[in-house]
Amino acid sequence: QVQLVESGGGLVQPGGSLRLSCAASGSIFSIHSMAWYRQAPGKQRELVASMRSGTRNYADSVKGRFTISRDNAKNTLYLQMDSLKPEDTAVYYCKLDGLRPGFLAFSSWGQGTQVTVSS
Repeated sequence: QVQLVESGGGLVQPGGSLRLSCAASGSIFSIHSMAWYRQAPGKQRELVASMRSGTRNYADSVKGRFTISRDNAKNTLYLQMDSLKPEDTAVYYCKLDGLRPGFLAFSSWGQGTQVTVSS
């Protein structure tokens, strides 16, 4: 089983920065795609950023401000968030899809980390 542990959330003032981390543990043969989602109170979960085969995609609302990256050696996914706005306030979740040894597919979610942007 692949488990994801997120960290890095918190309270930040508008215009500030945070970096979220998502550490994967367990037996992983390969990772096909990685993504960050967020869910604000009363709203549906939305895709914020994704990376697949080296191609990065971002929601229009975060383009130019957020950067998704990966450390292969550490099996860790990151989301660098700059120029944060109050509307970025949400619980952020990471998601990984790939294969475990034996070519068993997995799709795992992190537990979520709260990001609050407020003065």
